Amino acid sequence: MINIGDILLPAGVLGSMGVVFGAGLAYASKKLAVPVDERIEKVRNCLPGAGCGACGFTGCDSYAAAVVNDGAPTNCCSVGGDGVAKQIAEIMGVEAQATTKMVATVICRGDSDHCKTKYEYDGLMECRAMFLASGGDKSCKFACLGLGSCAKVCDFGAITVENRLVKVDAEKCHGCGKCIEVCPKFVLRLEPYHAPSVIRCRAVEKGKAVREACTAGCIGCGKCAKLCKFEAITIENNLPVVDRTKCVGCLECVKGCPTGAMSGDLNNRKHAVIKEDLCIGCTLCTRQCRFDAITGALKEKHTVDASKCVGCGLCAAKCPKKAIELVK
Repeated sequence: MINIGDILLPAGVLGSMGVVFGAGLAYASKKLAVPVDERIEKVRNCLPGAGCGACGFTGCDSYAAAVVNDGAPTNCCSVGGDGVAKQIAEIMGVEAQATTKMVATVICRGDSDHCKTKYEYDGLMECRAMFLASGGDKSCKFACLGLGSCAKVCDFGAITVENRLVKVDAEKCHGCGKCIEVCPKFVLRLEPYHAPSVIRCRAVEKGKAVREACTAGCIGCGKCAKLCKFEAITIENNLPVVDRTKCVGCLECVKGCPTGAMSGDLNNRKHAVIKEDLCIGCTLCTRQCRFDAITGALKEKHTVDASKCVGCGLCAAKCPKKAIELVK
C-alpha cells in the first residue's frame, strides 16, 4: 500500500527548493541586471525594420545600439531616409544630419542588341551558375549576364531584366546593397541618387577590343575628359573616373560621348536666367562663365545665351545680388 507521506515529502522538498531558487534568481536578476538605455528601444522603433544591413551594421537592432552606445551617425539608414534620421537626432538630442540617397546603378549597357554572345548557354538560368561556364555567354567579360539573380534578392521590387540587361528603378531602390553582393560580374554599385552622370561600362580593354564585343561600351577615347572644363574627369585603365567634388553637372561629357557609355539625362540640364531688375552689371558672371554664354558690358544689364549655357551654376554662386537663377 502506498504511503501518502512518501509522495508529499519529496514534493514538498522540491517545491521548497523551487521557491528558494526562484527567489534567488529574482534577486540576481535585479542585483546583476545590466542597465539598458531606453533610447535604444526608441531609436529601434524609428527604424523601418528592413534588416538589410545597408547602414553597415548587422541589422536594425545593432544599428540602434551603435547609435546610442557608440555614437554612430544618425543618418545611416538609407531605407528610412531623412525622416528617420531626423527622428533619431531628436531622440539623441543632436542636430539632424542629411542623408545622401544611394541607389544601385548598373555599370553596363550590354544588352542583347549591343553585346555579342560567344556560345549558346544551356544550363541553370541563374547568373552565378552561368558565370561558372567560362564567365558567361557574353563576349564582353565585364558584361551583365542578365539572368536576374539580383532581382530575386531585391526586397523592394526595384530590379527588372529587359533584353538580358538589369534595370534598376531608382525610385524604388533603397540602396541596401543586397543585389551587389550576389552579382558575380560586379556590374552593380551604389551611386548618389542625383548623380548627373555615370559611366556605365567596366571594360578596361582597349577601344578596338571593346568594340568587337559590345557596341555600347566605353572605348577609352578620353573625349569626356577633354570636354570637361572643370577637370572633374580623369582616365584610368581606359575608363573615365568622375570626381564628384568637382563635377557641376553640366553634362558636357554625356553630350559628347560617342558611344553613350557616359550616361545622364540631358533633359535635366538647366540654364541660367538673369533677373534684369536685380542685375547691376558688375560682370562677375561673365568672368565666371567658361562657356561664353553671358554677355554684357560693365554697368549694363547682362543676358544669357541659353543655347550655350550648360547650367553649371558658377555665375549664380558669384552673383552678389542673387540676380541669377537656374531653370529647366
